[in-house]
Amino acid sequence: MKVAVISDIHGNLPALETAVADLDKWQPDVVVVDGDIVNRGPCSLACWQLIQARAHQDGWQIVKGNHEAYVLECAHPLNDPHGPSLQIRQYAQWTHDQLNGHIAALAALPDQYSVTAPDGRTLRVVHASMQDNRTGIYPETPDADIEQLIAPPPAIFVTAHTHRPLMRQIGGALVVNIGAVGAPFDEDKRLSYGRFTWTARRGWHSEIVRLAYDWQQTIRDYVTSGFLEHGGPLAQIMLVEHRKSRGLIYRWASRYENAVRQGELSLEESVRRVLQDEDLRPYLGPPGWDR
Repeated sequence: MKVAVISDIHGNLPALETAVADLDKWQPDVVVVDGDIVNRGPCSLACWQLIQARAHQDGWQIVKGNHEAYVLECAHPLNDPHGPSLQIRQYAQWTHDQLNGHIAALAALPDQYSVTAPDGRTLRVVHASMQDNRTGIYPETPDADIEQLIAPPPAIFVTAHTHRPLMRQIGGALVVNIGAVGAPFDEDKRLSYGRFTWTARRGWHSEIVRLAYDWQQTIRDYVTSGFLEHGGPLAQIMLVEHRKSRGLIYRWASRYENAVRQGELSLEESVRRVLQDEDLRPYLGPPGWDR
């Protein structure tokens, strides 16, 4: 039995197409798409349509991620429809508008999917943890915390969300974070996904695959899709995340989100301040901001 799990595509169509081509060569029995197909990137509709086509044609299974949830939240009006909160989620609103007609399908996605091998040992797939789809398992997460986040523990616990791959044995469970197809955050530009093979002799065997893809095309997609122009200032940070292969939204949020929400600082100015960090300056420039 061969199971593949891909996740965190984030509207990155070149990365998704590379992963799908590799899956077609490997020919797994089951493919699970572990959430965050859409949002935080330029080609959400095309990625969603590709995944939906494979779900209908080949039985691919899809799990809801936190970014599907963010897009769904855009269907509910804000108390302040013209204030900072709207601008902060402008990138998600743009994605929501691109996905017109597909929102009900996003809402219907399950929160987990399991595969049970002939020996009764289960592989469980969730986007982040059993707590919710926003509480992730990171390389630095203590073992005791992971025990709680995977309970009840299966033989193989497959997660994503953090965009940082890991494998760790926690008691009788192997915890595998498969990283991200569309937005790796470990400063390795290659996409990653998980392969899981069960045989009667060895039981479950786990592997994280890394593949190079045309990430420069993704930068071009930021422009041609309209995401960079219409996704708001945070789309600028997401472009730098893509170039650096490192998560930066938390850096912005921890410093400036409260001030922006309280009207003390504009969102654009807060983003410009983050992008002045010394480690980010080499990643600036067209098609994004120069400074």
